[in-house]
Amino acid sequence: MRGYYVRYLQVLVRFLPVAIAFLRDRRRFLLFGPSRQVTTAVHRERAKRLTDIMLDLGPAFIKVGQVLSTRPDIVPPTYVEEFATLQDEVPEDAGGDPMTVVEAELGDDPAVDLETLEPVAGGSLAFVYTAEFDSDSGRERIALKVRRPGLVSLVERDLRVIRGFVPILAAFADERQRYSIRNLADDFEEIILQELDFAREASIMAEIGENFADEDRVVVPETYDDRCSKRLVAMEYVEGRKITDDDALEAAGMGRTELATLIARTYLRMGLVDGVFHADPHPGNLAVTEGGRLVIYDYGMSQRLTRQEQDEITDLYRTLVRRDVDGLLNTLIALEVLDPDVDRVAVRQVLELVIENLEGRGDVTWRLIVTELLSMLHDFPFRIPPNVMLLMRVGTVGEGVCRSLDPEFDFIAVTRSFLVDYGFIESEFEALLEDVKADFRRSAPVVAGLPARADAVLGQLERGELLVRTEPVEGPTGGDPGVGYAVLAAALFVTAGLLTFQEGAYELLSLAGALLALAQYLRVRWTSVP
Repeated sequence: MRGYYVRYLQVLVRFLPVAIAFLRDRRRFLLFGPSRQVTTAVHRERAKRLTDIMLDLGPAFIKVGQVLSTRPDIVPPTYVEEFATLQDEVPEDAGGDPMTVVEAELGDDPAVDLETLEPVAGGSLAFVYTAEFDSDSGRERIALKVRRPGLVSLVERDLRVIRGFVPILAAFADERQRYSIRNLADDFEEIILQELDFAREASIMAEIGENFADEDRVVVPETYDDRCSKRLVAMEYVEGRKITDDDALEAAGMGRTELATLIARTYLRMGLVDGVFHADPHPGNLAVTEGGRLVIYDYGMSQRLTRQEQDEITDLYRTLVRRDVDGLLNTLIALEVLDPDVDRVAVRQVLELVIENLEGRGDVTWRLIVTELLSMLHDFPFRIPPNVMLLMRVGTVGEGVCRSLDPEFDFIAVTRSFLVDYGFIESEFEALLEDVKADFRRSAPVVAGLPARADAVLGQLERGELLVRTEPVEGPTGGDPGVGYAVLAAALFVTAGLLTFQEGAYELLSLAGALLALAQYLRVRWTSVP
């Protein structure tokens, strides 16, 4: 318990100067005084300082920063952008020597030559080595991802420390943020504890590999299941060069836009088609082979979706791409982002404002959509479930990677194209026809009864039973009384023509309505002839 209090004080001391700076923004002299305006440059400097603190404090706090990078409802955009740069790069000796784990797990395995062990990379939770391995096909090199020894107890202690700070943060947060902070603490704990289970990582990695077995352009290293454990993942060693290496792309014969599109479609397939996805697509985890294949490393931050979750998240992408306000509202409730008892009218107005703010902008990005959506929902208690949080991270981080390759890369356009290719949404023409059909279904009862109602009204006018009082601005124009029927008939004839190419007999109803309107037009025209 003493270790907990020492760690608590250590964390408090590190964050206290930044916390005081934030408090002074509200009241210049902490307890009294006016608020003060802070420039974006100052906020950016604070964000960098917080990033350095989290790196120094170790794995649990690095993960906190990574998760916060997906939550613009809690932290401002400047901090979101800076936290998104957090990657799992810490000194090799943090948490103990990983070699002790390698020797304990594989020391008695004659097929693995530990004398040839070489370090490759280090992360906040693990270190990666390569070693010679005697397989059935001969001697080859394998990769070993090794969890840092003693890490679980350190992370669990830091999780208790983080939870101890939640009431303090909630006390200084406004009411709308308290709900998000408490839920974030619960969800974050679930995410990081799952990431510490390397057996789970190996299982997900193997599943993703099977899903992409038919994809020649994507490489998922194969796992050696009989040598994997909760502390170690043994896998195929696949060499690749960083996706940001221009020479590597030139050697592979790939353009930057081509690679960005491949990355985007690969991650969309994982999340929306396969239902199991890699959730950490930063440049350190992506490489390209000499043959132009995309290699994906490090599956610690990964997740599986249930069939229902997969369908609901697909609906989220579809409604966002199509700017469907009603569909978006229903999807947010289905995903448990919003409470079922939420004021739907008020939320709908907010979502309409979000769509309106995005309309006509040429620089719409996935990050902008998420930021706009979450910031506009701040008046309603909402939470982001872990699976949704990770998929949001995939979208924002993945889009950042794609735009680093091609600054003009349109993630939304690629997403739309993907959804059309996989049948999740219709093509633009089909979508137009669907809208016409939906409008017709809603208006069919009115259209069907319109001639009878119009005839009754005209009868009243002819008998002098109905008076219409007007105050004309200009003199009478001698308008044609049958123009309305002519316009209605023409519109229904056009609708019937469009619906002819669709299944069902809707075009017959439209044609019948057109003929009725035409008949009324001819009747009015006939009776108006002197």
